[in-house]
Amino acid sequence: MNKFSVPTREQVSAENQIIFDNLTKGLGFVPNLYATFAYSDTALAKYLAYQQAKSSLSNKEKEAINLVVSQVNGCKYCQRAHTVLGKMNGFSDENVIALRKGESQDPKLNALVVLAKGITENKGRASEAHLNAFYNAGYNNANLVDLILQVGDKIVMNYLHNLTQVPIDFPEAEELT
Repeated sequence: MNKFSVPTREQVSAENQIIFDNLTKGLGFVPNLYATFAYSDTALAKYLAYQQAKSSLSNKEKEAINLVVSQVNGCKYCQRAHTVLGKMNGFSDENVIALRKGESQDPKLNALVVLAKGITENKGRASEAHLNAFYNAGYNNANLVDLILQVGDKIVMNYLHNLTQVPIDFPEAEELT
């Protein structure tokens, strides 16, 4: 039995109410998965600070990672949310599907998503070939650290939704075959 419903603004701490207000101002709503963090008085602020921290990766690269990691982890919520965000960052429908499968026509982005997929599937390990392809594509050690942080960010969200199954408040995403 699922014990998680989505908390309302009135059901969360004063600190989280302020964050809800800021999310509503910025996004127009509080995504259900963010709201779920607010069961904890501290988790939502910690997570948003982590998610919004500077990175050596571009927003487009981060979205590519988010798409493949969410697919590997079977998180329907994040697949939908990052399909929307991926398109906002310039990916076509075809690009989004390819990225969720762990591939890209762009050689540099392909090296990134192949490595991200491998890291996720293998619990933090990667083949030497995938790691070499990543470096040969022009990425460096800073990018590798930021890639791992991005994978970790998405795993947190994926696991939270996979466990809680709170309602998805983003449009349908195509099922992959």
